[in-house]
Amino acid sequence: MSDRIGAGDTSAARLRAKLEHPVVDADGHLIETAPVFKPWLLDFVKDIGGGDMAARFEAAGGMDYDETVLRPWGALSDEQRRANWTTRPPWWTLPAASSLDRATAHLPKLMYERLDDLGIDFAVIYGSRTLTTTAIKDDEVRQVACRALNAFNAEVYAPYADRMTVAAQIPMHTPEEAIAELEHAVGERGAKAIMINGLVHRPIAAGGGAEGARNGLPNWGAGSGERIDALGLDSAYDYDPFWRRCAELRVAPASHTPGMGWGSRRSPSSYVYNHIGSFGASMEALCKSLFLGGVTRRFPELSFGLLEGGVGWACTLLGDLISHWEKRNASTILDLDPARIDTQLILKLFGEYADGHFRPDLAGLEESFTKLEPEPPVLDEWAACAIERVEDIRDLFVPRFYFGCEADDPAVAWAFNRKTNPLGVQLRAMFSSDMGHWDVPDMTEVLCEAHELVEKDLIDADDFRDFVFTNPVRFYTSVNPDFFLGTRVEQQAAALARGE
Repeated sequence: MSDRIGAGDTSAARLRAKLEHPVVDADGHLIETAPVFKPWLLDFVKDIGGGDMAARFEAAGGMDYDETVLRPWGALSDEQRRANWTTRPPWWTLPAASSLDRATAHLPKLMYERLDDLGIDFAVIYGSRTLTTTAIKDDEVRQVACRALNAFNAEVYAPYADRMTVAAQIPMHTPEEAIAELEHAVGERGAKAIMINGLVHRPIAAGGGAEGARNGLPNWGAGSGERIDALGLDSAYDYDPFWRRCAELRVAPASHTPGMGWGSRRSPSSYVYNHIGSFGASMEALCKSLFLGGVTRRFPELSFGLLEGGVGWACTLLGDLISHWEKRNASTILDLDPARIDTQLILKLFGEYADGHFRPDLAGLEESFTKLEPEPPVLDEWAACAIERVEDIRDLFVPRFYFGCEADDPAVAWAFNRKTNPLGVQLRAMFSSDMGHWDVPDMTEVLCEAHELVEKDLIDADDFRDFVFTNPVRFYTSVNPDFFLGTRVEQQAAALARGE
Protein backbone atom coordinates (compact mmCIF):
# COMPACT_ATOMS: atom_id res chain seq x y z
CA MET A 1 0.00 0.00 0.00
CA SER A 2 2.81 2.44 0.81
CA ASP A 3 4.14 2.14 -2.76
CA ARG A 4 0.95 3.79 -4.03
CA ILE A 5 1.02 6.76 -1.69
CA GLY A 6 1.07 9.95 -3.73
CA ALA A 7 0.59 8.08 -7.00
CA GLY A 8 -2.58 10.00 -7.80
CA ASP A 9 -4.66 6.95 -8.68
CA THR A 10 -7.55 7.74 -6.35
CA SER A 11 -11.00 9.01 -7.26
CA ALA A 12 -10.20 12.32 -5.56
CA ALA A 13 -7.00 12.74 -7.54
CA ARG A 14 -8.82 12.03 -10.79
CA LEU A 15 -11.49 14.58 -9.92
CA ARG A 16 -8.88 17.16 -9.00
CA ALA A 17 -7.16 16.63 -12.37
CA LYS A 18 -10.38 17.63 -14.12
CA LEU A 19 -10.81 20.84 -12.14
CA GLU A 20 -9.42 24.11 -13.48
CA HIS A 21 -8.69 25.44 -10.02
CA PRO A 22 -6.94 24.30 -6.83
CA VAL A 23 -8.65 22.81 -3.80
CA VAL A 24 -8.00 24.46 -0.43
CA ASP A 25 -9.12 22.60 2.67
CA ALA A 26 -10.20 25.16 5.28
CA ASP A 27 -10.47 22.67 8.12
CA GLY A 28 -8.59 19.38 8.24
CA HIS A 29 -7.45 17.68 11.42
CA LEU A 30 -4.31 16.15 12.81
CA ILE A 31 -4.42 13.56 15.57
CA GLU A 32 -2.01 14.17 18.42
CA THR A 33 0.27 11.17 19.05
CA ALA A 34 0.40 10.94 22.83
CA PRO A 35 3.68 8.99 23.27
CA VAL A 36 5.48 11.64 21.19
CA PHE A 37 3.52 14.71 22.05
CA LYS A 38 3.06 14.47 25.82
CA PRO A 39 6.75 14.11 26.90
CA TRP A 40 7.81 17.00 24.66
CA LEU A 41 4.94 19.10 25.91
CA LEU A 42 5.69 18.34 29.55
CA ASP A 43 9.31 19.38 29.11
CA PHE A 44 8.18 22.62 27.50
CA VAL A 45 5.78 23.30 30.37
CA LYS A 46 8.61 22.70 32.86
CA ASP A 47 10.84 25.15 30.98
CA ILE A 48 8.14 27.83 31.16
CA GLY A 49 6.70 27.34 34.60
CA GLY A 50 8.94 24.92 36.47
CA GLY A 51 8.05 21.69 38.23
CA ASP A 52 5.04 23.09 40.05
CA MET A 53 3.43 24.14 36.78
CA ALA A 54 4.19 20.75 35.27
CA ALA A 55 2.49 19.06 38.21
CA ARG A 56 -0.58 21.28 37.83
CA PHE A 57 -0.58 20.58 34.12
CA GLU A 58 -0.59 16.84 34.69
CA ALA A 59 -3.25 17.16 37.40
CA ALA A 60 -5.46 18.86 34.83
CA GLY A 61 -5.03 15.87 32.54
CA GLY A 62 -2.04 17.13 30.61
CA MET A 63 -4.31 17.56 27.61
CA ASP A 64 -4.88 13.81 27.69
CA TYR A 65 -8.22 13.24 26.00
CA ASP A 66 -9.20 10.26 28.14
CA GLU A 67 -8.32 12.12 31.33
CA THR A 68 -9.94 15.46 30.60
CA VAL A 69 -13.00 14.35 28.66
CA LEU A 70 -13.89 10.75 29.39
CA ARG A 71 -12.77 10.21 32.97
CA PRO A 72 -15.18 12.58 34.76
CA TRP A 73 -18.17 10.93 33.07
CA GLY A 74 -16.74 7.42 33.08
CA ALA A 75 -16.04 7.50 36.81
CA LEU A 76 -19.74 7.92 37.60
CA SER A 77 -22.46 5.28 37.76
CA ASP A 78 -25.45 5.69 35.50
CA GLU A 79 -27.50 6.76 38.52
CA GLN A 80 -24.93 9.43 39.39
CA ARG A 81 -24.84 10.68 35.81
CA ARG A 82 -28.58 11.12 35.77
CA ALA A 83 -28.71 12.62 39.24
CA ASN A 84 -26.14 15.26 38.21
CA TRP A 85 -27.27 15.30 34.57
CA THR A 86 -23.66 14.89 33.53
CA THR A 87 -23.30 15.34 29.78
CA ARG A 88 -22.26 12.28 27.78
CA PRO A 89 -18.90 13.30 26.25
CA PRO A 90 -17.56 12.27 22.84
CA TRP A 91 -16.37 8.69 22.38
CA TRP A 92 -14.84 6.70 19.50
CA THR A 93 -14.29 9.95 17.62
CA LEU A 94 -11.19 8.98 15.66
CA PRO A 95 -11.14 7.00 12.39
CA ALA A 96 -10.50 3.27 12.62
CA ALA A 97 -11.86 1.84 9.35
CA SER A 98 -8.66 2.71 7.48
CA SER A 99 -5.33 2.26 9.22
CA LEU A 100 -3.68 4.30 6.47
CA ASP A 101 -6.03 7.21 7.12
CA ARG A 102 -5.45 6.93 10.85
CA ALA A 103 -1.68 7.05 10.39
CA THR A 104 -2.08 9.94 7.96
CA ALA A 105 -3.68 12.12 10.62
CA HIS A 106 -0.87 11.26 13.07
CA LEU A 107 2.13 11.76 10.78
CA PRO A 108 2.78 15.15 9.13
CA LYS A 109 5.03 13.72 6.44
CA LEU A 110 2.50 11.06 5.49
CA MET A 111 -0.30 13.60 5.30
CA TYR A 112 1.92 15.80 3.17
CA GLU A 113 2.63 13.01 0.71
CA ARG A 114 -1.01 11.92 0.53
CA LEU A 115 -2.53 15.33 -0.20
CA ASP A 116 -2.45 14.66 -3.94
CA ASP A 117 -4.28 11.39 -3.35
CA LEU A 118 -6.90 13.38 -1.42
CA GLY A 119 -7.24 15.92 -4.24
CA ILE A 120 -6.16 18.73 -1.92
CA ASP A 121 -3.59 21.36 -2.90
CA PHE A 122 -3.34 23.11 0.45
CA ALA A 123 -4.80 22.38 3.89
CA VAL A 124 -5.25 24.37 7.07
CA ILE A 125 -5.00 21.89 9.93
CA TYR A 126 -6.53 21.94 13.41
CA GLY A 127 -6.01 19.67 16.39
CA SER A 128 -8.29 16.91 17.60
CA ARG A 129 -7.56 15.82 21.15
CA THR A 130 -6.31 19.31 22.01
CA LEU A 131 -9.23 21.32 20.61
CA THR A 132 -10.38 22.20 24.12
CA THR A 133 -6.99 23.42 25.33
CA THR A 134 -8.21 27.01 25.12
CA ALA A 135 -11.03 26.15 27.57
CA ILE A 136 -8.87 24.89 30.47
CA LYS A 137 -10.15 26.77 33.51
CA ASP A 138 -6.85 27.22 35.36
CA ASP A 139 -5.57 30.49 33.91
CA GLU A 140 -1.87 29.73 34.11
CA VAL A 141 -2.19 26.14 32.94
CA ARG A 142 -4.35 27.20 30.00
CA GLN A 143 -1.89 29.83 28.83
CA VAL A 144 1.16 27.61 29.23
CA ALA A 145 -0.59 24.70 27.53
CA CYS A 146 -1.56 26.79 24.50
CA ARG A 147 1.97 28.17 24.20
CA ALA A 148 3.51 24.72 24.43
CA LEU A 149 1.07 23.30 21.90
CA ASN A 150 1.70 26.11 19.43
CA ALA A 151 5.46 25.78 19.80
CA PHE A 152 5.28 22.03 19.17
CA ASN A 153 3.11 22.32 16.06
CA ALA A 154 5.15 25.20 14.64
CA GLU A 155 8.28 23.08 14.86
CA VAL A 156 6.80 19.80 13.65
CA TYR A 157 4.88 21.14 10.65
CA ALA A 158 7.40 23.75 9.45
CA PRO A 159 8.94 21.45 6.79
CA TYR A 160 5.59 21.08 5.07
CA ALA A 161 4.55 24.73 4.87
CA ASP A 162 4.11 24.72 1.10
CA ARG A 163 1.14 22.34 1.39
CA MET A 164 -0.29 22.78 4.89
CA THR A 165 -0.25 24.92 8.00
CA VAL A 166 -1.47 24.32 11.55
CA ALA A 167 -3.69 26.89 13.23
CA ALA A 168 -2.27 28.26 16.48
CA GLN A 169 -4.58 28.09 19.49
CA ILE A 170 -5.38 31.41 21.15
CA PRO A 171 -6.98 31.39 24.63
CA MET A 172 -9.62 34.10 24.95
CA HIS A 173 -10.60 34.29 28.63
CA THR A 174 -9.23 37.84 28.71
CA PRO A 175 -8.04 40.16 25.93
CA GLU A 176 -4.64 40.36 27.61
CA GLU A 177 -3.96 36.64 27.50
CA ALA A 178 -5.28 36.46 23.96
CA ILE A 179 -2.97 39.23 22.76
CA ALA A 180 -0.01 37.69 24.58
CA GLU A 181 -0.38 34.37 22.78
CA LEU A 182 -1.16 36.12 19.51
CA GLU A 183 2.14 37.97 19.79
CA HIS A 184 3.96 34.72 20.52
CA ALA A 185 2.32 32.44 17.96
CA VAL A 186 1.92 34.92 15.10
CA GLY A 187 4.41 37.67 15.85
CA GLU A 188 7.31 35.45 16.98
CA ARG A 189 6.68 32.02 15.49
CA GLY A 190 5.00 33.14 12.27
CA ALA A 191 1.69 31.30 12.51
CA LYS A 192 -0.57 32.26 9.61
CA ALA A 193 -3.82 30.81 10.94
CA ILE A 194 -5.28 30.99 14.43
CA MET A 195 -8.05 29.27 16.33
CA ILE A 196 -9.86 31.15 19.08
CA ASN A 197 -12.28 29.73 21.61
CA GLY A 198 -15.28 31.69 20.46
CA LEU A 199 -17.26 30.97 23.61
CA VAL A 200 -15.91 31.45 27.13
CA HIS A 201 -17.83 29.84 29.99
CA ARG A 202 -17.90 32.24 32.92
CA PRO A 203 -19.35 31.76 36.42
CA ILE A 204 -22.35 33.91 37.25
CA ALA A 205 -22.29 33.14 40.97
CA ALA A 206 -19.61 32.33 43.51
CA GLY A 207 -18.79 28.65 43.31
CA GLY A 208 -21.17 28.18 40.40
CA GLY A 209 -19.04 26.08 38.11
CA ALA A 210 -19.93 22.84 36.39
CA GLU A 211 -19.13 19.46 37.82
CA GLY A 212 -15.78 18.42 36.45
CA ALA A 213 -14.70 22.06 36.12
CA ARG A 214 -11.14 21.07 36.94
CA ASN A 215 -10.65 19.88 33.37
CA GLY A 216 -11.79 23.17 31.87
CA LEU A 217 -14.08 21.66 29.27
CA PRO A 218 -17.31 23.43 28.28
CA ASN A 219 -19.93 22.18 30.69
CA TRP A 220 -19.46 18.42 30.56
CA GLY A 221 -21.12 18.45 33.98
CA ALA A 222 -24.39 19.94 35.12
CA GLY A 223 -23.37 23.43 34.03
CA SER A 224 -25.26 25.35 36.70
CA GLY A 225 -24.01 28.80 37.61
CA GLU A 226 -22.31 29.49 34.27
CA ARG A 227 -23.02 31.75 31.35
CA ILE A 228 -21.62 31.91 27.85
CA ASP A 229 -19.56 34.92 26.83
CA ALA A 230 -19.40 35.12 23.03
CA LEU A 231 -16.81 37.92 22.95
CA GLY A 232 -19.01 40.63 21.45
CA LEU A 233 -22.43 41.59 22.78
CA ASP A 234 -22.63 41.66 26.60
CA SER A 235 -19.06 40.45 26.97
CA ALA A 236 -17.27 40.67 30.29
CA TYR A 237 -14.37 42.42 28.51
CA ASP A 238 -13.72 44.80 25.67
CA TYR A 239 -12.10 42.57 23.04
CA ASP A 240 -11.52 45.39 20.56
CA PRO A 241 -7.78 45.52 21.40
CA PHE A 242 -7.52 41.86 20.42
CA TRP A 243 -9.44 42.28 17.15
CA ARG A 244 -7.28 45.31 16.38
CA ARG A 245 -4.11 43.33 16.99
CA CYS A 246 -5.37 40.56 14.71
CA ALA A 247 -5.71 43.13 11.94
CA GLU A 248 -2.27 44.55 12.65
CA LEU A 249 -0.65 41.10 12.62
CA ARG A 250 -2.65 40.18 9.51
CA VAL A 251 -4.39 37.09 10.81
CA ALA A 252 -8.07 36.18 10.49
CA PRO A 253 -9.58 34.63 13.63
CA ALA A 254 -11.44 31.34 13.26
CA SER A 255 -13.50 29.61 15.92
CA HIS A 256 -13.67 25.83 16.25
CA THR A 257 -15.48 25.81 19.58
CA PRO A 258 -17.80 22.89 20.41
CA GLY A 259 -21.32 23.53 21.67
CA MET A 260 -21.92 20.35 23.66
CA GLY A 261 -22.85 20.41 27.33
CA TRP A 262 -25.07 23.50 27.33
CA GLY A 263 -28.55 24.36 26.13
CA SER A 264 -30.45 21.30 24.98
CA ARG A 265 -27.29 19.27 24.24
CA ARG A 266 -26.85 17.73 27.67
CA SER A 267 -28.00 14.14 27.39
CA PRO A 268 -26.24 11.97 29.99
CA SER A 269 -26.47 8.94 27.70
CA SER A 270 -26.20 9.92 24.01
CA TYR A 271 -23.21 11.56 22.36
CA VAL A 272 -25.15 11.66 19.07
CA TYR A 273 -27.92 13.70 20.69
CA ASN A 274 -25.36 16.10 22.12
CA HIS A 275 -23.24 16.36 18.99
CA ILE A 276 -25.90 17.05 16.36
CA GLY A 277 -26.04 20.79 15.77
CA SER A 278 -23.59 21.55 18.57
CA PHE A 279 -21.02 23.36 16.45
CA GLY A 280 -23.78 25.19 14.61
CA ALA A 281 -25.20 26.40 17.93
CA SER A 282 -21.85 27.69 19.15
CA MET A 283 -21.03 29.31 15.81
CA GLU A 284 -24.42 31.06 15.74
CA ALA A 285 -23.87 32.38 19.26
CA LEU A 286 -20.49 33.82 18.28
CA CYS A 287 -21.74 35.20 14.97
CA LYS A 288 -24.72 36.98 16.54
CA SER A 289 -22.55 38.36 19.30
CA LEU A 290 -19.92 39.77 16.94
CA PHE A 291 -22.54 41.22 14.61
CA LEU A 292 -24.89 42.79 17.19
CA GLY A 293 -21.89 43.88 19.24
CA GLY A 294 -20.76 45.95 16.26
CA VAL A 295 -17.44 44.16 15.79
CA THR A 296 -17.83 43.83 12.01
CA ARG A 297 -18.75 47.53 11.87
CA ARG A 298 -15.69 48.64 13.85
CA PHE A 299 -13.26 46.25 12.10
CA PRO A 300 -14.33 46.04 8.44
CA GLU A 301 -10.91 44.72 7.49
CA LEU A 302 -11.35 41.54 9.56
CA SER A 303 -13.04 38.31 8.51
CA PHE A 304 -14.18 35.63 10.93
CA GLY A 305 -14.12 31.88 10.33
CA LEU A 306 -16.94 29.82 11.87
CA LEU A 307 -15.88 26.22 11.51
CA GLU A 308 -17.51 22.80 11.50
CA GLY A 309 -21.01 24.16 12.10
CA GLY A 310 -22.13 24.22 8.48
CA VAL A 311 -23.97 27.15 6.94
CA GLY A 312 -27.69 26.36 7.17
CA TRP A 313 -27.99 28.20 10.48
CA ALA A 314 -26.28 31.23 8.92
CA CYS A 315 -28.81 31.43 6.07
CA THR A 316 -31.58 31.48 8.68
CA LEU A 317 -29.71 33.95 10.89
CA LEU A 318 -29.24 36.46 8.07
CA GLY A 319 -32.96 36.35 7.32
CA ASP A 320 -33.78 36.72 11.01
CA LEU A 321 -31.47 39.69 11.41
CA ILE A 322 -33.10 41.45 8.48
CA SER A 323 -36.66 40.75 9.61
CA HIS A 324 -35.91 41.78 13.20
CA TRP A 325 -34.24 45.01 12.06
CA GLU A 326 -37.17 45.86 9.83
CA LYS A 327 -39.62 45.46 12.72
CA ARG A 328 -37.45 46.65 15.62
CA ASN A 329 -35.04 49.27 14.33
CA ALA A 330 -34.75 52.70 15.94
CA SER A 331 -37.76 54.00 13.99
CA THR A 332 -40.10 51.02 13.65
CA ILE A 333 -39.72 50.05 17.31
CA LEU A 334 -41.90 53.07 18.09
CA ASP A 335 -44.82 51.27 16.43
CA LEU A 336 -44.69 48.87 19.39
CA ASP A 337 -44.74 51.57 22.06
CA PRO A 338 -47.54 50.60 24.49
CA ALA A 339 -48.38 54.31 24.81
CA ARG A 340 -49.87 54.10 21.31
CA ILE A 341 -52.75 51.94 22.54
CA ASP A 342 -56.16 53.63 22.41
CA THR A 343 -57.47 52.35 25.73
CA GLN A 344 -60.93 53.86 25.33
CA LEU A 345 -61.43 52.21 21.95
CA ILE A 346 -60.41 48.83 23.35
CA LEU A 347 -62.79 49.19 26.29
CA LYS A 348 -65.57 50.15 23.88
CA LEU A 349 -64.89 47.11 21.70
CA PHE A 350 -64.79 44.81 24.71
CA GLY A 351 -68.13 46.22 25.81
CA GLU A 352 -69.66 45.54 22.42
CA TYR A 353 -68.11 42.22 21.49
CA ALA A 354 -66.98 40.42 24.65
CA ASP A 355 -69.07 37.41 25.63
CA GLY A 356 -68.71 34.44 27.95
CA HIS A 357 -65.21 34.24 29.34
CA PHE A 358 -64.29 37.52 27.63
CA ARG A 359 -66.46 39.62 29.98
CA PRO A 360 -63.89 40.79 32.56
CA ASP A 361 -64.31 43.52 35.11
CA LEU A 362 -63.94 46.62 32.96
CA ALA A 363 -62.13 48.52 35.71
CA GLY A 364 -59.51 45.79 35.93
CA LEU A 365 -59.35 45.64 32.15
CA GLU A 366 -58.64 49.35 31.89
CA GLU A 367 -55.82 49.06 34.43
CA SER A 368 -54.26 46.22 32.43
CA PHE A 369 -54.00 48.47 29.38
CA THR A 370 -53.02 51.68 31.12
CA LYS A 371 -50.36 50.10 33.33
CA LEU A 372 -47.65 50.29 30.72
CA GLU A 373 -44.28 48.56 30.72
CA PRO A 374 -41.38 50.53 32.19
CA GLU A 375 -39.47 52.59 29.65
CA PRO A 376 -36.62 50.47 28.22
CA PRO A 377 -33.17 51.96 28.88
CA VAL A 378 -32.23 51.51 25.21
CA LEU A 379 -34.61 51.74 22.27
CA ASP A 380 -32.11 51.01 19.50
CA GLU A 381 -30.58 47.57 20.03
CA TRP A 382 -28.78 47.98 16.68
CA ALA A 383 -26.83 51.08 17.66
CA ALA A 384 -23.44 49.33 17.69
CA CYS A 385 -24.01 48.24 14.09
CA ALA A 386 -24.95 51.74 12.86
CA ILE A 387 -27.43 50.29 10.38
CA GLU A 388 -29.33 52.82 8.29
CA ARG A 389 -30.75 50.55 5.58
CA VAL A 390 -31.26 46.84 5.12
CA GLU A 391 -28.31 46.63 2.72
CA ASP A 392 -26.03 47.57 5.61
CA ILE A 393 -26.85 44.23 7.23
CA ARG A 394 -25.75 42.47 4.06
CA ASP A 395 -22.51 44.44 3.90
CA LEU A 396 -21.67 43.83 7.57
CA PHE A 397 -22.48 40.13 7.40
CA VAL A 398 -21.82 38.50 4.03
CA PRO A 399 -18.17 39.49 3.40
CA ARG A 400 -17.17 39.25 7.06
CA PHE A 401 -18.23 35.68 7.94
CA TYR A 402 -16.96 32.44 6.42
CA PHE A 403 -18.54 29.10 7.21
CA GLY A 404 -16.70 25.80 7.40
CA CYS A 405 -18.86 23.11 5.78
CA GLU A 406 -18.16 19.40 5.55
CA ALA A 407 -18.50 17.44 2.34
CA ASP A 408 -21.76 15.73 3.30
CA ASP A 409 -23.55 18.97 4.22
CA PRO A 410 -26.47 19.54 1.80
CA ALA A 411 -27.03 23.04 3.20
CA VAL A 412 -24.02 24.18 1.18
CA ALA A 413 -26.44 24.41 -1.76
CA TRP A 414 -28.57 26.82 0.28
CA ALA A 415 -25.59 29.09 0.85
CA PHE A 416 -25.20 29.54 -2.92
CA ASN A 417 -28.91 29.88 -3.73
CA ARG A 418 -29.53 33.52 -4.59
CA LYS A 419 -33.26 32.86 -4.99
CA THR A 420 -33.84 31.85 -1.38
CA ASN A 421 -31.27 33.97 0.45
CA PRO A 422 -32.24 37.52 1.45
CA LEU A 423 -31.20 40.25 -1.01
CA GLY A 424 -30.02 37.57 -3.44
CA VAL A 425 -26.73 36.98 -1.64
CA GLN A 426 -24.47 33.97 -1.53
CA LEU A 427 -22.94 33.13 1.82
CA ARG A 428 -19.28 32.22 1.91
CA ALA A 429 -19.22 28.50 2.58
CA MET A 430 -15.73 26.92 2.73
CA PHE A 431 -14.80 23.32 1.99
CA SER A 432 -13.73 21.60 5.19
CA SER A 433 -12.59 18.00 4.88
CA ASP A 434 -12.71 17.22 8.62
CA MET A 435 -10.22 14.47 7.82
CA GLY A 436 -8.90 12.86 10.95
CA HIS A 437 -12.33 12.61 12.57
CA TRP A 438 -14.90 9.80 12.83
CA ASP A 439 -17.21 11.21 10.15
CA VAL A 440 -14.57 10.70 7.44
CA PRO A 441 -14.30 6.94 6.92
CA ASP A 442 -12.23 7.37 3.72
CA MET A 443 -10.10 10.46 3.17
CA THR A 444 -9.89 9.83 -0.57
CA GLU A 445 -13.67 10.18 -0.98
CA VAL A 446 -14.17 13.55 0.73
CA LEU A 447 -13.66 15.76 -2.32
CA CYS A 448 -15.81 13.46 -4.45
CA GLU A 449 -18.58 13.62 -1.87
CA ALA A 450 -18.48 17.41 -1.95
CA HIS A 451 -18.64 17.34 -5.75
CA GLU A 452 -21.90 15.39 -5.60
CA LEU A 453 -23.59 18.77 -5.11
CA VAL A 454 -22.61 19.56 -8.70
CA GLU A 455 -23.53 16.13 -10.01
CA LYS A 456 -27.00 16.48 -8.47
CA ASP A 457 -27.42 19.98 -9.97
CA LEU A 458 -27.69 21.56 -6.53
CA ILE A 459 -24.83 23.95 -7.28
CA ASP A 460 -22.97 24.69 -10.49
CA ALA A 461 -19.28 24.46 -11.33
CA ASP A 462 -18.70 28.12 -10.44
CA ASP A 463 -20.29 27.62 -7.03
CA PHE A 464 -18.09 24.57 -6.47
CA ARG A 465 -15.02 26.60 -7.37
CA ASP A 466 -16.06 29.20 -4.79
CA PHE A 467 -16.68 26.46 -2.21
CA VAL A 468 -13.35 24.64 -2.51
CA PHE A 469 -11.07 27.45 -3.65
CA THR A 470 -12.34 31.04 -3.85
CA ASN A 471 -13.91 31.33 -0.41
CA PRO A 472 -11.12 29.62 1.55
CA VAL A 473 -8.59 31.82 -0.24
CA ARG A 474 -10.72 34.92 0.35
CA PHE A 475 -10.90 34.16 4.05
CA TYR A 476 -7.22 33.54 4.69
CA THR A 477 -6.06 36.41 2.46
CA SER A 478 -8.74 38.90 3.59
CA VAL A 479 -6.32 40.43 6.07
CA ASN A 480 -3.10 38.81 4.83
CA PRO A 481 -2.63 38.95 1.03
CA ASP A 482 0.64 37.01 1.47
CA PHE A 483 -0.94 34.01 3.17
CA PHE A 484 -0.27 31.68 0.25
CA LEU A 485 3.19 32.94 -0.70
CA GLY A 486 5.55 30.00 -1.10
CA THR A 487 2.73 27.47 -1.36
CA ARG A 488 1.51 25.34 -4.21
CA VAL A 489 -1.45 27.68 -4.78
CA GLU A 490 0.56 30.92 -4.70
CA GLN A 491 -0.06 31.92 -8.30
CA GLN A 492 -3.75 31.04 -8.36
CA ALA A 493 -4.35 32.84 -5.06
CA ALA A 494 -2.55 35.92 -6.38
CA ALA A 495 -4.61 35.83 -9.56
CA LEU A 496 -7.78 35.62 -7.49
CA ALA A 497 -6.67 38.63 -5.45
CA ARG A 498 -6.12 40.55 -8.68
CA GLY A 499 -9.66 39.72 -9.68
CA GLU A 500 -8.80 37.51 -12.63
